[in-house]
Amino acid sequence: MDAVDWDLAAKVAAGIAGRISPPGAYDRAGLESDLMAATAEAEELVAEETGLRSTTGPARARVVNREDWARANVATFRRLIGPVLGRLGAKKGPNPLAPVLGKVTAAELGALLGWMSTRVLGQYDLLLTEDENPEDQDLVYYVGPNIAALERRFDFPPKEFRLWIALHELTHRAQFTGVPWLRHHFVSQVDGIVGSLRVDPGHLMTVVRRSIEELRDGRNPLDEGGLAAMFATPDQRKTLESLGAMMSLLEGHGDVIMNRAAKGRVPNGDRFHEVLHARRASAGPAAKALQKLLGLEAKMRQYEAGERFIGGVEEIAGERAIDAAWKGPEFLPTKAEIADPAAWLARVSALPPSALASNF
Repeated sequence: MDAVDWDLAAKVAAGIAGRISPPGAYDRAGLESDLMAATAEAEELVAEETGLRSTTGPARARVVNREDWARANVATFRRLIGPVLGRLGAKKGPNPLAPVLGKVTAAELGALLGWMSTRVLGQYDLLLTEDENPEDQDLVYYVGPNIAALERRFDFPPKEFRLWIALHELTHRAQFTGVPWLRHHFVSQVDGIVGSLRVDPGHLMTVVRRSIEELRDGRNPLDEGGLAAMFATPDQRKTLESLGAMMSLLEGHGDVIMNRAAKGRVPNGDRFHEVLHARRASAGPAAKALQKLLGLEAKMRQYEAGERFIGGVEEIAGERAIDAAWKGPEFLPTKAEIADPAAWLARVSALPPSALASNF
């Protein structure tokens, strides 16, 4: 039996996605036509700007509603952590409470993804598995009702806004399909964290005591990545720091390339950036609490730290100096180097060529 009732998670996610602030009607056919064209244009613009070209073929776009996005992400979680949780359960042996715990976990996961479906505009699904339909993998998702609702609310020019969104997602696809080792490295890091999860009461009490100490010292234990970081072991925290640094690089690179590739094509790009930045910061108290629990506040800081890192690297060594990061895992910046671009440049300039850098 699975450790999570995935079917229940999908039902809960889709149910919540359809009930929270339902968006108005929109021209789905027109939106799909525009986003298909925007995806193809953005793919070429990103390739010209970065030199990264996908090894998996042309990008494919899929416009979905909130419910479909939520269900797709339940499937992504199942592909990512399902096998690891299965191995974990096999090690621990039978548990009479497993069915109940599986439903509770499913309801929690479904509720979180249902809420997130109301905020997401686009997403590149980077996970590939051999046992799924290829047509349902390596997709760029666009959440149609959320995009249309923002266009109406802020009077955005639709074609410009749709290309602007596509540029960000196609930059991420270029990173994961144009850098041969990056996808495997990311997934193996996540697999390592999930595979070493500890759920015993002793570890839980250690986490509680540590959290109380941090609160007494004036620190919020959720600030550095939400619940995942809070419950991580010291070794897991190191991996989370490495992942956080990598995501700062990728998100910062995504924003920089998006804005650079948009020049001349998206005259309102600066306004789009300002509105969406304000949208992230204007969440109500309940939404902010949820963002902190999920680690989304840390993710927002990753965007900002990553942009500063890219800017610092370019100021010292030029626009294409960041290409060194794609040579191999050892060339990725550390958490400390994200705040010190000069240190990263000095370290990687002394590294020998990576065996994984055949395309660079």
